[in-house]
Amino acid sequence: MPDTFRALRAHKTEAGIEARLETLTDADLMEADVTVRVEASTINFKDGLALTGRSPILRAFPLIPGIDFAGVVEASSNPGFAAGDRVVLNGWGVGETWHGGYAQKARVKGDWLVRLPDSLSTARAMAIGTAGYTAMLCVMALERQGVTPGSGDILVTGAAGGVGSVSIALLSALGYRVVASSRRAESEGDYLRNLGAAEVIDAAEFSGPARPVGKERWAGVVDSVGSHTLANALSQTRYGGAVAACGLAQGMDLPGSVAPFILRSVVLAGVDSVMRPMPDRIEAWRRLGTDLNLARLDAMTEVAGLSDLPRLAAEILDGKVRGRVVIDPSI
Repeated sequence: MPDTFRALRAHKTEAGIEARLETLTDADLMEADVTVRVEASTINFKDGLALTGRSPILRAFPLIPGIDFAGVVEASSNPGFAAGDRVVLNGWGVGETWHGGYAQKARVKGDWLVRLPDSLSTARAMAIGTAGYTAMLCVMALERQGVTPGSGDILVTGAAGGVGSVSIALLSALGYRVVASSRRAESEGDYLRNLGAAEVIDAAEFSGPARPVGKERWAGVVDSVGSHTLANALSQTRYGGAVAACGLAQGMDLPGSVAPFILRSVVLAGVDSVMRPMPDRIEAWRRLGTDLNLARLDAMTEVAGLSDLPRLAAEILDGKVRGRVVIDPSI
């Protein structure tokens, strides 16, 4: 009798996306050169869009969602990996067109995998997840534009979410003074300060139309919100500053002006995590293993199971998920 494993599989029905807990076998996986025993996954904003069907993230059915996972190689015909290797995967269309991380087993291309740093367990790797990996890429983008701890305040928008929470922890550990913007500033203030934020402000001040240029406030910005929030952040960025943009929680539009770019030499650095070249992935995970305060990571993390995912998908889109959630596929 073939080995079986648990998975959450999404089906397209007349009523929309339906996620079902199912028992599958290796024959249900796609053909690739590395099979991984998944020990942990997580839920990101993109996963919420996929599972609720609010955006057409899933483009094949039935499909196991989950855009990232961490685990141990079970079998490999790829020369870069052997049984027993600990690995992490982010993006590459996994959880969109390829079976993803919401299962106890995954089969993927070895060229998509990154070896986990020795300092990170698979559970902590997924406490970081794609959101935290994206946060590291944003920090790297600011550094490449010359933004240093001595340059001035760094604004982090969507601060209580996954990207925001890990960005605060990373930036504060690196010596930056971080100002956290959240629509839950009053209720999440203590949480954000415990992560390392020096100041917490209400996101409402960024939600309206932006002036072409405003008072210079930020040496750098990590923005996961987009739309008016990104436009306001750009208008307030100091001369020669940089904004790393990675999200669209408020919207895909950018209702701003060219003024910050041509009057203040502000750089808008777009940060993609899905198709990121391998050298950047390896460097990001190496630095997450050394630069991130693991106690702060643990403080922002909770654990849930596969059956919790439909509820969590709706909650993350409504801004009700704080920090990070590790999905344990054995639960």
